[in-house]
Amino acid sequence: MSLQTDIMTALKDAMRAKDTVALEALRAIKSGILLAQTESGAKEEISEEEEIKLLQKLVKQRKDSAAIYVEQGREDLAEPELAQAAVIEKFLPEQLSEAEVEAIVKKIIADNGFSGMADMGRVMGIASKELAGKADGKTISTVVKKSLV
Repeated sequence: MSLQTDIMTALKDAMRAKDTVALEALRAIKSGILLAQTESGAKEEISEEEEIKLLQKLVKQRKDSAAIYVEQGREDLAEPELAQAAVIEKFLPEQLSEAEVEAIVKKIIADNGFSGMADMGRVMGIASKELAGKADGKTISTVVKKSLV
């Protein structure tokens, strides 16, 4: 399990550097991995796909919290959340740009003959599987809506 090894190495480095923001983010990842392992019962390792979903969930939580803090005028609380999200994102595969996502979504629509908003669910299903880990669901949804109009 390379992610867990990478996290432990980064955790040790953050401890040596006394980087509290990185420590909090890395401990959250480690905790999430341990919870996922215990949820799955006797299975010791979680798949790479589950690891990516876990990391994306943690990043989304941090960004959502930061957005709420900014909305309430608490930039002092939003800053550490965004910093933690940046630390967690380092362990995710490189994210595709909106233009790249749009090209993939348009190809899916053309290949399957989808048209109109009635097909949004089917397009989202295919696009989500194809873009898993490479783009977040909100970006995919936005692009699909624009492409199906």
